[in-house]
Amino acid sequence: MERLVAPQNLTALAYESIKRSILAGDIDHDVRLTEESLSQRLGISKSPIREALNGLQNEGLIRIEPRQGAYLRQFTAKEVEDLYNLREVLEVYAVSITQMTPGLIHELQASVKRTRQFLKSDDRNGHIEEDIRFHSTIAQATGNNELCRVLEKIQNQIWLFRCRSYDLSSSTAPKAHDAIVKALANKDRKQAQVAMRQHIALVRTRLIESIDAPPNN
Repeated sequence: MERLVAPQNLTALAYESIKRSILAGDIDHDVRLTEESLSQRLGISKSPIREALNGLQNEGLIRIEPRQGAYLRQFTAKEVEDLYNLREVLEVYAVSITQMTPGLIHELQASVKRTRQFLKSDDRNGHIEEDIRFHSTIAQATGNNELCRVLEKIQNQIWLFRCRSYDLSSSTAPKAHDAIVKALANKDRKQAQVAMRQHIALVRTRLIESIDAPPNN
């Protein structure tokens, strides 16, 4: 994290700085985030840090333990299932109303191509970012800003365990995305819904199985 020097809304600046570090993977799950340590690192007082941490907890990215500090949120199998169930409903709805323009189809086809390249070169971060970009592109094409906002919040929470989901489903993503794009290109919304539902359900099932699986001895 970089020290903050701009005389703007310090709470908003602290919130964005800490959030960027979380989503960039710069903070481990066992790292304790305290108002004092963050105040020193960002060069601002504790008050905006406290408000920023409360905001990040409300967004579901961290958990605050009284008199202990804050830690990255860790998800139970039930919480993962709930997130993916909600994501499935929203994304299936998104493909049912998205505006299927030639520009959108071209952009999604290019995304599938990049996903294959990232997978081939074993670029984990690039693959994950492209996956999010693919789904975000569809959501944005609906013109529903509230839908985009909620999906972004879900994606941010999912990001906290994306490494685990990457290992479980990265190889299937290009084929799944391609199926969604082909259905949209053919203006077959029902098939696009089926393809999207199958795509998200597969990741959900594999993630839950991996969380419930007993540790290897």
